[in-house]
Amino acid sequence: MVVDRDSSLLKSIDWFTILLYILLLAGGWISVCGASYDFGAIDLLSFDSRSGKQLLWIACSCGLGFVLLMLEERLYETLTNVVYVAMMVLLIVTIVIAPDTKGSHSWLILGPVSLQPAEFAKFATALCVARYMNSYGFNIQRWKNFATAVGLVVLPMFLIIAQRETGSALVYTSFFLMFYREGMPGSILFSGISAVLYFVIGLRYQNDFFLHDSTPIGRFCVLLMILVFSVGMIKNYCNNSKLFWQLLGFGLGATVLAVMFAQWSIPFDITFIQLGIVVIVIGSLCYWGLRERMQHYFFIALFAFVSLGFHYSTDYVMSNVMEPHQRTRINVLLGIEEDLAGAGYNVNQSKIAIGSGGIWGKGFLNGTQTKLKYVPEQDTDFIFCTVGEEEGFVGASTVLFLFLTLILRLLVLAERQPTKFGRVYGYSVLSIFFFHVFINVGMVLGLTPVIGIPLPFFSYGGSSLWGFTILLFIFLRIDAERGKLK
Repeated sequence: MVVDRDSSLLKSIDWFTILLYILLLAGGWISVCGASYDFGAIDLLSFDSRSGKQLLWIACSCGLGFVLLMLEERLYETLTNVVYVAMMVLLIVTIVIAPDTKGSHSWLILGPVSLQPAEFAKFATALCVARYMNSYGFNIQRWKNFATAVGLVVLPMFLIIAQRETGSALVYTSFFLMFYREGMPGSILFSGISAVLYFVIGLRYQNDFFLHDSTPIGRFCVLLMILVFSVGMIKNYCNNSKLFWQLLGFGLGATVLAVMFAQWSIPFDITFIQLGIVVIVIGSLCYWGLRERMQHYFFIALFAFVSLGFHYSTDYVMSNVMEPHQRTRINVLLGIEEDLAGAGYNVNQSKIAIGSGGIWGKGFLNGTQTKLKYVPEQDTDFIFCTVGEEEGFVGASTVLFLFLTLILRLLVLAERQPTKFGRVYGYSVLSIFFFHVFINVGMVLGLTPVIGIPLPFFSYGGSSLWGFTILLFIFLRIDAERGKLK
């Protein structure tokens, strides 16, 4: 029976994903070698070198993956709550006892080994959310159910923020991609995208003016977006074309008249007129909600009101909530400031390293930017610049292609799950990998903020490597049982 079970398991495991895992591990180790090697230094396989230590952690990861595949699939769902609670307790303990490491309290020192619990909290959260969403009677359309599921994600997020690890905490926002797949209203995802647009446009153009330097372009554009988004939602969710055209015509017409008056008569800040227009729209929505006894009007009014509050609180958050280095990083990213010797140094040197690699790269261990240590954190958060310099455009494209293939394969595996538990967990894993790859590579190229998260299987360190391995292999073990559960 044991032989039959093992034989069946070996046949049902997705070996293509394991092949991608091995290829990414190999590419990651080569990159760590290139990023940490010094000319004339000790042997690459020595455990005194970072490449040697990474090789040891890779070997441990492979052993860990084998153990996870051998465990019973139902064990993961059975022990989910225990594992989740244990990880939350560990995160709390970490806040209290972890030493200060580069301004954060997120690393536990266990003799010669340092562990970052935040990396392991991801799989615990994914399992817990999957089990809850698979429970009898769960319906994501019910606000109580949805709020509880979100709470399971937000709790570790806040605990990690308390450790002053904002980057690791932001990874948990990727769970909303899974929520959307499972039926979360698209309006919630749209609200999140809108908030990003408000923040970026409002901040980027807050000091630019038009209409005789009387009206800030950033605030004008954001208020116009709030008007258009809110009115557009009336047609989409309330099916009231008449009200849609009335409020859109009133809003745009009043805005155009205000612009013409400020341009050709008396210059003034027309954003006050825009604010008044949005307030009138909110009042109209509340009136129609009472008249038609339809909740959608109130939700749209709430969206407009919260949008206003979010926009007008941006300056306060930037000035009083964010740390100085965080403000500088955002300003550099948006082009408001240019600080090539400070906050923009890492990204600038990273782009130089990638650009110097050309098409084919400088060759293994021949990168000059990395050997001369021009790029800080070049074997952890900025390791992709080593790939670009030593392997060139071809090597960097190959790595990105492997990650894309892995993500698409995870999508296929998640969709073929016969249980909601497996599907939700699969999409959680997919979302976490996608977030890490997109943000890390974007960060190295100067396209996203520098928030300090590792590139899966490439960045130096055992905690992230083991964390990603656990995430992936638990899903592979769950997927291996799909034939028995259909």
